Amino acid sequence: MQDKEDLIKELSELCGILPEYWDMGGTRHEASIETQKAILCAMGIRPESDEVLVEEIKKRKRYPWDSFLAPVTVLSCSINLLSVAIYLPLMPGEENGLSLSWIITNEKGNSDEGVFSGSAIVIAEERVFEDEKRFVKIVIPCESAREPGYYTISVRAEHSAGFPGGQPTIKKTGRLIVAPDACYIPPKLEEGRTWGLSVNLYSIKSAQNWGVGDFGDLKELVRLSSKEGAGFVGINPLHAIPNKSPLGISPYSPVSRLFKNFIYIDMRALPGVEKCKKLKNLMVSKKFLSALNKLRSQEFINYEPVASLKFEALNVAFEYFYKNDFLAGTSNGNSFKKFVRNGDRELDAFAAYMTIAEKAGCGLNWQSWPEKYKTNRSKATTAFKTKNKKRILFYKYIQWVIELQQAEIAKLAHNSEMSIGLYHDLAIGSSGGGSDDWAHQDVIAFDADVGAPPDGFNPKGQNWGFPPIRPESLVETGYEFLVQTLRRNMQHAGAIRIDHALSIFRLFWIPRGLEASAGAYVRYPSEDILKIIALESIRNKTAVIAEDLGTVGDDIKERLMNYKMLSYRLLYFERNYPDPSFRQPDAYPQMALCAVTTHDLPTLSGYWQGRDIMLRNKLGLYKDEDAMKAELLDRERTRELLLEALKSKDIFITETDEMTEELCLAVYEYLSKAPCKLLSVSLDDITGSRDQQNMPGVTTAYPSWMRKTLLTIDELKSIGVVQRLAQIFKKDGRSA
Repeated sequence: MQDKEDLIKELSELCGILPEYWDMGGTRHEASIETQKAILCAMGIRPESDEVLVEEIKKRKRYPWDSFLAPVTVLSCSINLLSVAIYLPLMPGEENGLSLSWIITNEKGNSDEGVFSGSAIVIAEERVFEDEKRFVKIVIPCESAREPGYYTISVRAEHSAGFPGGQPTIKKTGRLIVAPDACYIPPKLEEGRTWGLSVNLYSIKSAQNWGVGDFGDLKELVRLSSKEGAGFVGINPLHAIPNKSPLGISPYSPVSRLFKNFIYIDMRALPGVEKCKKLKNLMVSKKFLSALNKLRSQEFINYEPVASLKFEALNVAFEYFYKNDFLAGTSNGNSFKKFVRNGDRELDAFAAYMTIAEKAGCGLNWQSWPEKYKTNRSKATTAFKTKNKKRILFYKYIQWVIELQQAEIAKLAHNSEMSIGLYHDLAIGSSGGGSDDWAHQDVIAFDADVGAPPDGFNPKGQNWGFPPIRPESLVETGYEFLVQTLRRNMQHAGAIRIDHALSIFRLFWIPRGLEASAGAYVRYPSEDILKIIALESIRNKTAVIAEDLGTVGDDIKERLMNYKMLSYRLLYFERNYPDPSFRQPDAYPQMALCAVTTHDLPTLSGYWQGRDIMLRNKLGLYKDEDAMKAELLDRERTRELLLEALKSKDIFITETDEMTEELCLAVYEYLSKAPCKLLSVSLDDITGSRDQQNMPGVTTAYPSWMRKTLLTIDELKSIGVVQRLAQIFKKDGRSA
């Protein structure tokens, strides 16, 4: 018999735990036995004894043969014969007494039935296991499911002599997903190229918002951009977050990716707001105006008082709406009722989670709640929902208002003939204490965290502080959590960026309590996931940008592009390595979005002046001063290389130590010459901001996610920089 260590290695491989990986420098890292054991535990497997390990290995080696019907089958609509496999325990010659029947039902409830018996049953494959049990594979045709979409398939097998164990029949229902082979590309982009502004919505400064950028500001930005020929406006994830500093303000660490943050609501555009006298009186009171003016004038965003102010006003607005619209059955009231009816169990769970967190005084972390509320389906939770129906309705009302305002902006973008419109961002995961994980505990690995291995930017690696999804559980639940996450984030989005697209293929798991360097990669069912993304992309008419930075191999980039997912290319990293010179624009891929920087990297002005290096030194992120000085020297050389690149394309500028508007526009002119279908322009770049929005790996020592734009939208209009950009892009053939 194998020793325990070999058994752990074998089981780990069967569970998708990769035994090794290579870092950006080409160094091989091996997953230790301790890491593999800890990840197995996080997957729900307790490898305490050899017997448990042997049984788990046996179970996975026999899958899918002893499953009868897989919980989900994902197929391409373009294959010649659509079919689903079933597996039956039959000894040779026993096929004669077998009969099969099945029903395939589409999303509208229409069904198609089929029957096999006698000579019509063909054995596609057989397998005999070590205990001499024989299983056969039979293929059932599914041509009635040729149209892309979601189906259920129910299969019933009967045998005249019964199956092993005395069963006369075996029956099971599974999910069938039929998907296209590529994501949606807007018609105007099939041959053309466009550009757009990208902004962190929370950061927008205006005379109208309540101290944080909102949907009213976004509407103005869409108007400004579309007027100048932009094809999109890109924004940060809008996911629901705690809105509490320091750890509850990152849009990439949400409590829910399925629902949105109420802090973005334009309070001037609430349904029926003009009729609510109590809300009007609140908004003109001396106390309210004093608080509002303070929030608007502060250098950094102060999330908690902004959220508190909006929450108070939303409560007043809801009470009026509940009495005068919901109960009265007005058009707004009926619209909300329809939203609630269509909201399904996800909306119910989110609203219940928020209500328990508020009413029971538990906070936005269900893992610290009283035991009776720790599951969505407990008797206590059910009783709580019944007792607090109106309050639960309030949280649904908030999401309805968000839905209305997003829909209005998307309509404005469409009517303005933007080729894409809103470009949304999907975070890689959500908080283990949040509503998504509370409602979907069956698919979450709570004893591990997601992160990244050590690299040149983060020598200790990164722990992102939220748990991963278990691949096996994702399959067992028919990928429903994935489907809901994609669908809700693609709504009203002409494009969506999938953060850390490597997670489609593998994800770096860090066992709870260990350093990031002790983590290992876990493999995911990538072909199924790619097909589901393509299906939701086509259905929602949403283009997909796959953020493929970092240690993403060319094979993965190619697979993403095969599905018409746009690559994500940054000027800072597009070099002719090992030669550090900048890659020429015509060497960029066509199926890509190109940009200068991201929220995690320095702005163009900060990069040019080495501001990010000085900040990291101040924060103690270098091992010594020599390392900092070496990077400053390297940055100085990089500046020279960038100027050489500009000159190589006949873009001449005045050389300067400062980042001027002329130089900024020149850099974007260089990028504009690339064949990439999309070019994203950072609002922070063109307004001259020196400091990046987020400093990875730093919590309280840097004001991440709190920076406001240097200019208001009105000021941005007056300086004309967007107009000058538009002229450059038009000259290079980029248009809406």
